[in-house]
Amino acid sequence: MRFKARHIFLMLSTLFLAYSFSIYLHPFSTAYDKRLNRELVSEGRLVWQKYNCQSCHQFYGLGGYLGPDLTNFMSAPGRGEPFLKAMVKSGIKQMPAFDLTDDEIHKLAEFLRATDLSGRADPRAFKTNNIGMIEQDEYK
Repeated sequence: MRFKARHIFLMLSTLFLAYSFSIYLHPFSTAYDKRLNRELVSEGRLVWQKYNCQSCHQFYGLGGYLGPDLTNFMSAPGRGEPFLKAMVKSGIKQMPAFDLTDDEIHKLAEFLRATDLSGRADPRAFKTNNIGMIEQDEYK
């Protein structure tokens, strides 16, 4: 009996180590939308951080509350890069005008496009179940 328990322990330990090494050597790949330029998305995030956009705007309902949630900004009707450029350059209501270059605006637009493709933002469409997990409410 003791002999079998030792073998089971060694086998499970070996499998655990093999699995752990395989994860580090070949990490799970995530699907990435081929329509996006990864480098521009990364640089756009740096523009987002440089101008501290998160202090006023939100993604998925998280962030500042002065400006609107920008998770799905790029796919909203009448929105897109030209609208973004006009808003950033001229400002509106509480948002001041920013002196971004056309290149910075293009990078920011690509970052917002990537965020837009990641999902929907309306927190009212989610509910918390009895074990604390968040689920999408199918009726909203």
